[in-house]
Amino acid sequence: MNYLAHLHLGGDAPAQLLGSLYGDFVKGRLAGQWPADIEAAIRLHRRIDAFTDSHPLQAQARARFPAERRRCSGILLDLFFDHCLALHWADYATEPLPQFTGRVYRVLAAEPELPERLALIAPRMAAQDWLGSYRDFAVLEQVINGMGRRLSRPGLLEGSLIELENLYEPLSEDFRAFYPELIEFVRQTQQVA
Repeated sequence: MNYLAHLHLGGDAPAQLLGSLYGDFVKGRLAGQWPADIEAAIRLHRRIDAFTDSHPLQAQARARFPAERRRCSGILLDLFFDHCLALHWADYATEPLPQFTGRVYRVLAAEPELPERLALIAPRMAAQDWLGSYRDFAVLEQVINGMGRRLSRPGLLEGSLIELENLYEPLSEDFRAFYPELIEFVRQTQQVA
């Protein structure tokens, strides 16, 4: 899952929102360098990733891509599933998407100690409404291009938007089947914690 899904699933408290994002920026063992509630949200982020990566519906969705694209299909699925979530937000959340994303951006702006890379992108994320813009499929091209520039193998994502477009309906069905299972997994995980 990408940023929007992690934020949606991670909880509403400011520390939970922060930890939901920190999970993509904080690596390694958690040893008290962050407040306990933020570290708990980072751990949930990691559990969500592990559940997602090992789920049969994810394997089914990755298998839809041509063999030469499967190596990066997980990245593309994370992005596409955030598009599906943004597009169908009202099916999964009661708070309107613009209100939710605005709240996330305010929490980020109010936090003086963001992890370094997140601190660099948070102002752009808010100014360009990255989270809300996922609704528009065309925006994925910009995101894929940006991701492609950061990968060690140039050209790895070239042509992937066309593949996502061709696979739009089956991948959308995969999302609709998978996301409720992920929501239930998070609900059960939080009951145990």
